Amino acid sequence: MARPHTVLAGGTDFYPARVGRAIEEDVLDIGAIGVLRGISSVSEGWRLGATTTWSELLEADLPPLFDGLKQAAREVGGRQIQNAGTLAGNVCNASPAADGVPCLLALEAEVELASRTATRRVPLGRFITGVRRTARAPDELVVAIHIPKPGHEARSAFLKLGARRYLVISIAMVAATLEIANGRVANARIAVGACSAVAQRLPALESALAGAPLDGRLADRIDPTHLAPLTPIDDVRGSADYRADSALVLLRRLLAGFAP
Repeated sequence: MARPHTVLAGGTDFYPARVGRAIEEDVLDIGAIGVLRGISSVSEGWRLGATTTWSELLEADLPPLFDGLKQAAREVGGRQIQNAGTLAGNVCNASPAADGVPCLLALEAEVELASRTATRRVPLGRFITGVRRTARAPDELVVAIHIPKPGHEARSAFLKLGARRYLVISIAMVAATLEIANGRVANARIAVGACSAVAQRLPALESALAGAPLDGRLADRIDPTHLAPLTPIDDVRGSADYRADSALVLLRRLLAGFAP
């Protein structure tokens, strides 16, 4: 029985993880399949092709809804990594510190999977099931990420804390998408990464923000109890307490930045 191939496009995580040892996996590089690349507007929102690179995302003409994802794109390694690394690779890698995941969660992204016989969509929050684990079946390939159109004017933002400014794995990171109507928050989606095995939405904070005026006091609505879904750990980059405190500070800064 033939063993399954390891599918990759950019290989920016695969190859560095194997420095100094022979590659024993059978590798299938899908980076040259044109239909899997590119960003398009569709009736229900936007389709981000699986092998679209972070640099291509940055260069795309997209509404303010995507500002947070573009901010995250600038933090995904150096320019060479952004030129090669792909959106789907960041998601399928399922690292707790994957920079794109909190933004995509706050955008209510869905992952489109295809096999030889069927296609299906899975909300990103259910696609990543644990550290380096996803809901992708062995015979499936991620072909696209879908972003729905919001019901109102929407903006997003992203902040990340690392041991230095660039080229660093996150200690904590936060993302927010706010839908705005009549100067108030009509809908809020907030996500935190690198503070749990899987990036987490904060539903209590989202509820607390609903209906709030979009002003300089928006950040004051955050309460430490809103971060209850997070389960930060101690590791070489920071303690659990430091991560929790950092996430709270980052969230306050992030929301303060939405004020006119």
